[in-house]
Amino acid sequence: MKVLRLLRNVLIAVAAIILVALICVGGAWLYFHPRLQVISGLVYGQRHGQDLTMDVLRPAKSNGIGIVLMVSGGWKSQAGSFRPWIAAPLLRRGYTVFAVYHIPQPEATVMEITQDVNRAVRYVRHNAHQYGVDPQRLGVTGGSAGGHLSLMVATRGGPGPADATDPVDRESSAVQAVAIFYPVTDLLNLGKSTENLGDGGPPRSFVQAFGPQSTNLAVWKVIGREMSPIYYVTSNLPPSLIFHGDADTLVPLDQSERFQAEARKLGRTVEVVVHHGGKHGWLSMVWDLRRFANWFDHYLRQPAG
Repeated sequence: MKVLRLLRNVLIAVAAIILVALICVGGAWLYFHPRLQVISGLVYGQRHGQDLTMDVLRPAKSNGIGIVLMVSGGWKSQAGSFRPWIAAPLLRRGYTVFAVYHIPQPEATVMEITQDVNRAVRYVRHNAHQYGVDPQRLGVTGGSAGGHLSLMVATRGGPGPADATDPVDRESSAVQAVAIFYPVTDLLNLGKSTENLGDGGPPRSFVQAFGPQSTNLAVWKVIGREMSPIYYVTSNLPPSLIFHGDADTLVPLDQSERFQAEARKLGRTVEVVVHHGGKHGWLSMVWDLRRFANWFDHYLRQPAG
């Protein structure tokens, strides 16, 4: 009888563990699959005869604020590749996410890509009411190259030419808040990056990404500066949150810390959160998006003044 009683208790314990596991798995599945409407392949422009597209992810309970998400790694991007579960923490807070794709380098240069993502922000602003968001409250996010492009918009975005034929191009590409992962901010000073050849030239793996003249050091100094957000920090810089690993050898932490220092000289808000032991990406990044959501809640919930 003691053996049977022990066996029964073991079976009950095992069943309880399985039940808890199923509840946890089910809860996680539900969390990462919020109710939403997805509009795929929305064309926002053209580059080299190809459509530039974005996906629009609208949560069931929208808060009326849009987040432009730069889908880019190594300045490469593939239309339709973004998976909504990645943005679950933002979608669950009610943010409408605009996942922006671009033509990958070297087919398009980083300079052209920067122009195109600015066009994407202008497109979102021009059509904001159609997607239920406030055109004066837009955030931007991304990681690595996506973080760099986010900062390029944050530092250099602004009103389009008033005489532009296309009304989209007349819109502003400025954003009101930034939350990103490990961006390169100073292409002219790569520091201890494994991409630094020590010759003052472009990153070793991305020479072609900056066009055929990038190996000309005189030309590169101009290109590198133009594509480095750190040189364009102004008093208009929106509040920015940067998560960066201190073990990142591709884009060293120094890139974010020096950007923060430049912003603080002008009294601008840039918070750098150091992920200790983090390299160029880490498994818990999706949970860090909850901190991004908190940041956007703080800076975008109130209409811009």
